[in-house]
Amino acid sequence: MLSYIRYCLLFIVTLGFLGCSTAQVNSDRSDEKKGESAERLDNSLLWEISGASLVESSYLFGTIHMINSEDYFLPSGTLSAIDASEKLVFEIDMADMENPLKLMPLLQKAFMKGDTTLKDLMTGEDYNLVKDHFDEMGLPLFLLERIKPMFLTVFASGDFDPTQLQSGQIKSYEMEFAQMARTGGKETDGLETVEFQISVFDDIPYKEQAAMLVEGIKSSDIEDDMFRELIALYKSQDLEALYGLMKEDDSIMDYEDALLNKRNLNWIPIMEQMMKEQRTFFAVGAGHLAGQKGVINLLRNAGYKVEAYSG
Repeated sequence: MLSYIRYCLLFIVTLGFLGCSTAQVNSDRSDEKKGESAERLDNSLLWEISGASLVESSYLFGTIHMINSEDYFLPSGTLSAIDASEKLVFEIDMADMENPLKLMPLLQKAFMKGDTTLKDLMTGEDYNLVKDHFDEMGLPLFLLERIKPMFLTVFASGDFDPTQLQSGQIKSYEMEFAQMARTGGKETDGLETVEFQISVFDDIPYKEQAAMLVEGIKSSDIEDDMFRELIALYKSQDLEALYGLMKEDDSIMDYEDALLNKRNLNWIPIMEQMMKEQRTFFAVGAGHLAGQKGVINLLRNAGYKVEAYSG
């Protein structure tokens, strides 16, 4: 599978290219064992949020950022939930992804600080492996020496092709929902900025990013098999199994707090305020929903009723 980190960056970078063309924290894994386990979730991507001080319910949808068009589907109740909502909210406001000025942080964050280069981060053998790989792709490595290894994993995977989104071969749930919002004259917003989301990946030291780049090149066939498993689980709407698959990815679990847990916690008060103001449809990565520190359990702990919704 594309690791979660590479997968998220692939989505951000791809949208960044489309937008421009149109205009040290380690996870404490023992916490879940110490605390009370989260209730087993129903198989559903779509959830209704009610109770507490809400006058009207809002909705929560778990996305997969990019998916082949033949695998794209909308669970029962999705369109009615969007129609009933006044605002659609994503991890990043999709309108920002069409604004070149908002995308400048993406370009600025692509380069390593100081005079660090790829040669400083890996053995000669690994460097030659990476060089040969990019040479075969027609990308001379000397042009990429100062780009952060994590960004290079996007290009190295061979999955970076913005035209596939434009042609419809690949769909993005976020882009589809954003189009529905525009068609329906609905407001959109984001729980984070582009700059913040990119900065999250800076918690991973350059040397570890380089190691992930090398490992990704070596294990592309295995990752493809795991990605197919991820798609199958997503289509079955099994959030628990999706979360379990993510936890098998060491690149996630070493930085679970920074990549998932802290962000989930940050989102709750923002979501609460938005839900009080108007009926809202939230669409965030499905990997954020399950688990003790997932968004669904955090909302329940805050006093909200969160139930699977099918219209």
